[in-house]
Amino acid sequence: QVQLVESGGGWVQAGGSLRVSCAASGRAFVDYAMGWFRQAPGKEREFVAGISWNGESTAYADSVKGRFAISRDNAKKTVYLQMHSLQPEDTAVYYCAARFAPVSQDVPRDYHYWGQGTQVTVSS
Repeated sequence: QVQLVESGGGWVQAGGSLRVSCAASGRAFVDYAMGWFRQAPGKEREFVAGISWNGESTAYADSVKGRFAISRDNAKKTVYLQMHSLQPEDTAVYYCAARFAPVSQDVPRDYHYWGQGTQVTVSS
């Protein structure tokens, strides 16, 4: 069992930056690949970024490539999503998720545990 708690969301103007964090507790953090997803009102949950258990492999949605960076600190059991050049279309609830496997996937159903989400709002 893994518990995930996101933090760091908030409001930012277009072009700004924000970092969201996800703290894990419970089972060994290194057993999990991690992912960030987001869901805007009226839209399906979509993949944003993923990272392997050791941090050596990362993946990004095309819409955030070059602007967002995912990282993890296994000693702190925390995964981060650094977001730059934010745009209004990035507004969503951001969720972290844990997948009991070495590498991440871009499909929500492949993840076993989810956090409660943190709101990110980007104003124009």
